[in-house]
Amino acid sequence: MYRIGIDLGGTKIEGVVLDADGQEVVRKRIPTEREHGYQHILRRLKSMHDELAAAVKGPTTFGIGTPGAISPRTGLLKNSNTVCMNGQPVKADLEKMLGRKIEIQNDANCFAMAEALLGAGQGKKLVFGVIMGTGCGGGIVYKGEVFTGAQAIAGEWGHMCIDPHGPLCYCGQKGCIETFISGGGLEKRYVEKYGVKRPLKEVEAAYFAGEPQAVEFMQWFFDRFGRAVANLIDILDPDIVVIGGGVSNFKAVYIEGVAAVRKYVFTDELQTPIVKHQLGDSAGVLGAALVGI
Repeated sequence: MYRIGIDLGGTKIEGVVLDADGQEVVRKRIPTEREHGYQHILRRLKSMHDELAAAVKGPTTFGIGTPGAISPRTGLLKNSNTVCMNGQPVKADLEKMLGRKIEIQNDANCFAMAEALLGAGQGKKLVFGVIMGTGCGGGIVYKGEVFTGAQAIAGEWGHMCIDPHGPLCYCGQKGCIETFISGGGLEKRYVEKYGVKRPLKEVEAAYFAGEPQAVEFMQWFFDRFGRAVANLIDILDPDIVVIGGGVSNFKAVYIEGVAAVRKYVFTDELQTPIVKHQLGDSAGVLGAALVGI
């Protein structure tokens, strides 16, 4: 049995085929072209699927990872940053076009699944995968299966509030974790605090060089990161937390950031490993293949 996975992003559609041993057989990437609308994206997805299926001989499973989730109430896609997809019966339309059943999962769930089975979380029973990129998402994998929850929002850690008087989030609430510790949130907070836009890599380098402004900002970030992850661990108590996205490249996260988690978590000793991903940008598409039906 081969596994087809497609990662539907705002700018690119990436596809992969895995064999029965989880080894990559073929991979392809095309632009999403979301400016052409919903039906065009569906045709792009069908074309990608058909090309990947034709590359192998034998039965296949098929899974798609995308921002947002299929609402259990309506069957429509919700919470996607490719807004033309929201409110659309994506799963039903694609199943009709392809003549087969498919699975659609949130991209953070796909990230968590890939890291749990093939990456940093191998051998762990309960894995929480965190994406700290433009936004801030999360996914839960328990005993090798994605846990989605009754409303398909399990793991949406980025929209827990840690300050009701904090910045306005795109979701309509204030003080969401995403507004503080995602890459996009950090860039906005830096501009607010210091009146200048600055790449986060440069801020971290300045922090290690001892620049007072960078030190102040990064300490502020560590505190918010510590509170956010401690809250997560208090609720879920996972065997491991795996971090992905651009902020995962901050070396200081795994030292000062983890120290802040240790300060706030409700236990006598923090035993949960908080580690960087192992699969890089491939996690999303590999996870899509792994969740397929």
